[in-house]
Amino acid sequence: MLIRLLRTRLGPYKRPLALLVVLQLLQTSATLYLPTLNADIIDDGVVKGDTGYILSLGALMIGISVVQVLCNIGAVFLGARTAAALGRDVRAAVFDRVQSFSAREVGHFGAPSLITRTTNDVQQIQMLVLMAFTLMVSAPIMCVGGIVLALGLDVPLSAVLLAVVPVLGIAVSLIVRRMRPLFRTMQERLDTVNRVLREQITGNRVIRAFVRDDYEKRRFARANQELTDVSMATGRLMALMFPTVMTVVNVSSIAVVWFGAHRIDGGGMEIGALTAFLAYLMQIVMAVMMATFMFMMVPRAEVCAERIQEVLDTASSVVPPPAPVRELCARGLLEVRDVDFRYPGAEEPVLHAVSLNARPGETTAVIGSTGSGKSTLLGLVPRLFDVTGGEVFVDGVDVRELDPALLARTVGLVPQKPYLFSGTVATNLRYGNPDASDAELWAALETAQAADFVRGLEAGLDAPIAQGGTNVSGGQRQRLAIARTLVQRPEIYLFDDSFSALDYATDAALRAALAAETADATVVIVAQRVSTIRDADRIVVLDEGRVVGTGTHHALMETNETYREIVLSQLTEAEAA
Repeated sequence: MLIRLLRTRLGPYKRPLALLVVLQLLQTSATLYLPTLNADIIDDGVVKGDTGYILSLGALMIGISVVQVLCNIGAVFLGARTAAALGRDVRAAVFDRVQSFSAREVGHFGAPSLITRTTNDVQQIQMLVLMAFTLMVSAPIMCVGGIVLALGLDVPLSAVLLAVVPVLGIAVSLIVRRMRPLFRTMQERLDTVNRVLREQITGNRVIRAFVRDDYEKRRFARANQELTDVSMATGRLMALMFPTVMTVVNVSSIAVVWFGAHRIDGGGMEIGALTAFLAYLMQIVMAVMMATFMFMMVPRAEVCAERIQEVLDTASSVVPPPAPVRELCARGLLEVRDVDFRYPGAEEPVLHAVSLNARPGETTAVIGSTGSGKSTLLGLVPRLFDVTGGEVFVDGVDVRELDPALLARTVGLVPQKPYLFSGTVATNLRYGNPDASDAELWAALETAQAADFVRGLEAGLDAPIAQGGTNVSGGQRQRLAIARTLVQRPEIYLFDDSFSALDYATDAALRAALAAETADATVVIVAQRVSTIRDADRIVVLDEGRVVGTGTHHALMETNETYREIVLSQLTEAEAA
């Protein structure tokens, strides 16, 4: 999976990668050539007392060293730049894929896991690629070249290398094999820590209200300790790798010096050759050490690549049409025809053969007990998820055939849990219409009964809004969300229980202002509060995902027992009449 991801994402960077390989090749060749020159200086210069020869070869070594340094700087620069670009591209690809997900796919992965995959997982792959770019040419060439040049210096002494290299390879591979499952567990435990932390930050008020601070501390400590345990297990294996490599290196160095001394004493080898042999031995070992660094990162990067590719390979259940409709003839006509919807793995559908019509200039209300499918029904119109049966039409066109941008302009949804983004009041209101003027913002705030409290803020429209709107009350958040949709000026307004946090007086004033503002638009309201929807032109009653009644308030009070029970649970008989 890692190779597949890299092959796909590194395609646009073939030219810098080719230059990187050339620079690494030159740098490694220069590094390998230096010990040979050093041996010549010792054997033909120092031993024979030839100062001119020493100076000429010394100047050549300096020139080669300069080339080596320049090539190394260029290779590191290109490697770092390409690795950073790869990380940017993968993050962007994951972000784009997540943005295309419906609520179903987001719920499948979970927000904490998606955040970890977009940040930490991508970072692990980026670090591995940087190491690979630095070592992918130099390490194997240095290792193989060092062995070949060492054989050229002294074949009998090279028997030490034949023993050292396989031992190093076996030791490293055994350790790396045990690290891979630990790295997968580590990323999963990191997901858990992110999830717990996110819950505790988001639910801080609930924790304080129920005085559950100690319980949450223990819950976070447990998740933190589980991550620590697997990190310690991985760290112990990583710590074992370096002593293992260094032990083999030191033992082999002692063996080279021991046998080399005997070779020199017997006249079969010169001092300069032994010095060069030791240098090549260290270069071979350094190549193995550098490869070890990379091998340590490979298992974790493989796990991260699998997790990233899992996101990239997941297709959204809400697919844009291949030949989208980009213009609508009618204006604001909504029809839901025999719609069924079933969540994945559910035994029963949430909605059964639901049908309703909503027309411009009318208000259609949907009411029902908790869990009857009201919010799910509204979510099908802007395609937060797609129907599993039946059809939803906007202006006579199935929403699955509409251009997503056109559908977004036509349908404005105020969700049950209004969400505000970090920024200012103005940036949140302009979310659906970036070109809206300040006058349009104030007009929307007046209609949403939010102008007074915004004027009361020190900076007015430029007053800061925290992530999620946590620095304003629930009612203020709902009114700002309503104003945001009014600024968008869609042809179909969907209000999903958007007045629940408002007092009765504000609710009544807001509905009166909305009636004037949306007089020519189609309005669909989902509500639990009867007073909010009793004046609607049409009321649709849902019960366990089925439509059990449609009509006006007075007609349903006389003919529909389900609606009558809902009304009388909130109002007296006289108030209901």
